[in-house]
Amino acid sequence: MTRPTRHILRLLSWGRVLARHGALRGIENDRNAPVQVKRLCRIARIGTRQPAEPDYAGAFQAIGPAAIKLGQALATRPDLVGEIPARNLLSLQDSLPPVDFTQIRAAIEGSFGRPLEELFARFDEQPVGAASMAQVHRALTPDGRDVAVKVLRPGIREQFARDIDTYEWAAAHLEALGGEAARLRPRAVVANLKRWTYRELDLRREAASASELAEIMGRADGYRIPATDWDRTNGSVMTVEWVDGVKMSDIAALRAAGHDLPGLAKTLVLTFLTQAIAGGFFHADMHQGNLFVQADGTIVAIDFGIMGRINRQARLWLAEILYGLMTGNYRRVAEIHFEAQYVPAYHSVEDFASALRAVGEPMRGKPVSELSVGQMLDGLFAITRDFDMAVQPHLLLLQKTMVMVEGLATALDPGINMWDVSGPFVKSWIRDELGPEALIVDRLRADFDTLQRLPALIRRIEEKYPPKGGAPEQLPLPDVDLIWSRNAARKPDGNHWSGYVLAAFLGGLAAWALSHPDILTRLAG
Repeated sequence: MTRPTRHILRLLSWGRVLARHGALRGIENDRNAPVQVKRLCRIARIGTRQPAEPDYAGAFQAIGPAAIKLGQALATRPDLVGEIPARNLLSLQDSLPPVDFTQIRAAIEGSFGRPLEELFARFDEQPVGAASMAQVHRALTPDGRDVAVKVLRPGIREQFARDIDTYEWAAAHLEALGGEAARLRPRAVVANLKRWTYRELDLRREAASASELAEIMGRADGYRIPATDWDRTNGSVMTVEWVDGVKMSDIAALRAAGHDLPGLAKTLVLTFLTQAIAGGFFHADMHQGNLFVQADGTIVAIDFGIMGRINRQARLWLAEILYGLMTGNYRRVAEIHFEAQYVPAYHSVEDFASALRAVGEPMRGKPVSELSVGQMLDGLFAITRDFDMAVQPHLLLLQKTMVMVEGLATALDPGINMWDVSGPFVKSWIRDELGPEALIVDRLRADFDTLQRLPALIRRIEEKYPPKGGAPEQLPLPDVDLIWSRNAARKPDGNHWSGYVLAAFLGGLAAWALSHPDILTRLAG
């Protein structure tokens, strides 16, 4: 267990870095920030020079790998960090200087227990990419396949564990302040960050996620996932097929190669909807560096360390919410929020529908380029405050990915209308999932499952209430108020002096009775 002083020293050290990048100014000026937090910010920035424009992304980059992951998570939480910091954090690049190759070689050979030359016919010492958690090298297998080898940075698990321990400590104290800090649920934010990142730190989980997503997507047109080399994959090393293509971030190269950019934008949006709404399992790290476009226009995704999962009921709610916003059915959107218990029951459905209308109407029918994302987010998060809506941790990854997808689609096609692209897909899926046939099938499936469980239920009831045997039932015995129970109720610790007096009295009485057996016999009779 880390001592509080160590947590405080770490926080002050990180606070100094944030202060040097001007990243504490926003907290100090935020009227919703707790007074205690503002006070700590002032202490942390004593003696530092702050730039005119805060660089939140640079600050998190300078603090280290765990901070980079935290910054990426906070980029989707303008309600927590503010609109300007959230926009700046979206530019946070998950990149660090590469680890020396001797350490990478040692990590690979140590994890497999074999020399590098036995695993690969060729292994490029210079990495093609170095991120906060791992770096990637190009290699050739003995059977002649081009592959990408992802290797965890040595010591990264221990470093992340230390930092996340302090994040949890700080979040618990922040939430304990109550008010707005409690509503935003910082402990849940850190818990989600911890879960996501520990998944990234086990590359077998990433390989399994890639395999599962490939199975969900099947033969989706215009989208695929690289195959995993399971013989050269373990918890610290992951090997997948090499992908040749143009990064989606390189718009000029995509245009020069003759790709249909509006078509790519549409494919990207529909791919995300297929994963999130139809499959309930989606790639939650769809930034520009993780998407390539091959010569035939196929989008290839990589890096499946962060994945999101949504159960069927939440997907139904999500689809209805999206469709309701597209069609202007704000009453139904409001009802879903109450059904899902996202809004406390003491609020009015009608009031909430009216608040949604004020945010939704300016967005409908306009291309993304004409929308003010800042105003839209301000409006939505104002609603969450006005209606006491707690943060839903299971939807944070979805929100983060939606922001990424919208940004990518807009970069490819500034005139794209997200509602027009999403509408037919969502409408079709709702019809399939909520239509009469689907309801009948769901009811039959639920009833059949119940019937299947009946025999086991009866057996458990019989085990709990076995049949009566030959012996008669025991007569009910009266409750007896024990002396020590009464004494313990008066004094829980049982150390009251009266206990000793009572014990001495009873002991003396017993000794006297044993020395006069004739009196004892008469009393018993």
